[in-house]
Formats: sequence, C-alpha cells, structure tokens
Amino acid sequence: MSHAEHQARADAFREAPIRCAVVTVSDTRTEETDRSGSLTRKRLRKAGHEVALYKIVPDDPEVIQRGIDGLAGEVDVALFNGGTGISQRDRTYDVLSEALDKELPGFGELFRMLSYEEIGAGAMLSRAAGGVAGGTLFFSVPGSLNAVKLALDELILPEIEHLVWETVRQATAAGNTS
Repeated sequence: MSHAEHQARADAFREAPIRCAVVTVSDTRTEETDRSGSLTRKRLRKAGHEVALYKIVPDDPEVIQRGIDGLAGEVDVALFNGGTGISQRDRTYDVLSEALDKELPGFGELFRMLSYEEIGAGAMLSRAAGGVAGGTLFFSVPGSLNAVKLALDELILPEIEHLVWETVRQATAAGNTS
C-alpha cells in the first residue's frame, strides 16, 4: 500500500479528535511564560485535536518518567518540549529514549535536517526524539518557540492521523494475535 493510501485510510479512520497531552519540561517556565506550550496547545486545537492535559514539570528524570508512565496508554499523542539539549539538566531525551517500546528515528533525523536548514550546524545540539510507549506516540522537541513551530508544522501535524492510525492498527493486530 502506498503512503497516499495509508494516509487516506488514516484520515478516514478517526471519528473522534486525537487526544493529546502537552508537557513542558523546565525549571523556570510558568504557565504565563510558557510560550512553547501555549503555541503547541493552540496549534493542536486549530488542527481539530483535543488537548486532554497540559502541565509543566521540572528537569528531573524521576518526574519526567512519572509523566511518561502516566500518559502511556491514556492519550494518543504526548508532546514534550524542553530538556533535549546537552546540558547536565537536559534529561528529557534520556528518559524518553529508555521508555520507548519503538523508536521513530526518522523524526529526530528530519527535525535536525530541517533545523540545519534554518540555523546551521547548531542543529546537532538537538536531541529531538519520537516513538511509541504503551500505545501512545511520544515526541520530545527543544523548548524554543521556533523548534516547536518547526516540529509541529513540518513533521507532527501533517502526519499525526497517519501515525495514530498506525499505532492503533499495530496495537489491535497485536491484541488479535495473542
């Protein structure tokens, strides 16, 4: 089946909005100053998806892990922003990578390629990642407004229905074979 056929089936499959969670990982942001989290929620809603949960968590591996555990299987898509760099406090990538059942390496690769086109070699500092854990799609992107726009507009939103359809289809197939 071609990509276009997959996309058409994915578009037809969803009657209910896709349930999303938005998690900002930061030691300094508040709901009032979290422009990236706000933008993510607005873009998701504009695209017709439900924002079932929004929260800000500190750059703490245990707190990030609890967030992942609490969202896996509870929402269709969880979008984390922040904590993807290489500083000592940036732990989102490390925690998420360990939690994933299946990685989407193409997401991080494409994000860095598109970032390179915008900012040059500094794109290599990004540890954007995506994958599936507990039947939920997880994405983590840098916390900058431009990075969030890039990830949402160029990668996540154009494929979100297809990605969710594939995740649900695989979970259903796995359930039918056991």
